[in-house]
Amino acid sequence: MYLEKFFGAAPSPHPCKGCGSDDTLDFDVRMAFQPIVDARDRSIFGYEALVRTEDGGGAAEVIARVTPAQLYRFDQTCRVKAIETAARLGLQQRLSINFFPNAVYEPATCIRLTLTAAQMFGFPTDKLIFETAESEQVRDHEHLTRIFRDYRNRGFLTAIDDFGAGYAGLKLLADFQPDLLKLDIALIRDIDTDPVRTAIVRGVVQIADAIGCTLLAEGVETEAEYRRLRALGVPLFQGYLFGRPQLERLDTVPDALWDQLERPLGA
Repeated sequence: MYLEKFFGAAPSPHPCKGCGSDDTLDFDVRMAFQPIVDARDRSIFGYEALVRTEDGGGAAEVIARVTPAQLYRFDQTCRVKAIETAARLGLQQRLSINFFPNAVYEPATCIRLTLTAAQMFGFPTDKLIFETAESEQVRDHEHLTRIFRDYRNRGFLTAIDDFGAGYAGLKLLADFQPDLLKLDIALIRDIDTDPVRTAIVRGVVQIADAIGCTLLAEGVETEAEYRRLRALGVPLFQGYLFGRPQLERLDTVPDALWDQLERPLGA
C-alpha cells in the first residue's frame, strides 16, 4: 500500500523491477527510532529505524503478517518508510536500516528504490547504515557478502547485528568485515557479574580492533553493564539505558545521564 503511494510520486513507477512481481502488502507500517550513542564524546551516532504497526505495535507483530511472497515488498517498504520518516523528522545523524538478505535479488537492482527515496526526500545516502542480523538464516553467504560489498562501494556503512547469536558467526566476519559489529544482547545481559561473558566480549574487542570494525553494544539496560563494556573498550551503545524506541520521534540523551555514567563509583 505504502509503496503504491510512493510510486505515484516517483520519477519511475518501478525503480526495481522485482517489486512488481511480488505480492503487495495489505497493511501499512510506521517507524520507531532508537538512539545509538557514542560514549567517546557523548554524541548521538545515529538512530536505528524499527518497524511498527500502524497503531504502534511491535516488530514481531508486523513480521508475523508478512508472507514469503511479500518479503521483497516488505523489505523495500521498510527502507522507504524509514528514509521518508527520518527526513520528515529532520534527522541529521546516521540512519540504520535493517534489511533481509533473502529479499535482495540483485544488489545493484534492488537498491534503486532506496536511492530514489533518498533523493526524493533529501536524505544524504552517506548517512545510511544497512544492517542484517547474524541470527537470520541466510541461504547464500556469498550472496550476503556481495550485498555488503555493493553497499560499501556506494558509500553506505554496513553492520552485522546480533553478533554472537546465530548462524553466521566468525565465518561471515572472515568473509566480510563490516563497519559496525553489534554485540548480541545475550552477551550483554549481566556482563558486569559474568566473567565468561566478559572474557568473550574482551576477545571480540580485540578481533574488532585488529580488523577495523567498530563495536556497538546493543540491549544495554543498566549502568553496571555500561561501565563493564566501556571498560572493555566498547565505544558505541544502544539500549533502554539510553532510550527506548519512540514512534516517529528522535529522542536525545540527557546530560545528567552522561554525568552519572562518567562519575567514579562511590563518588
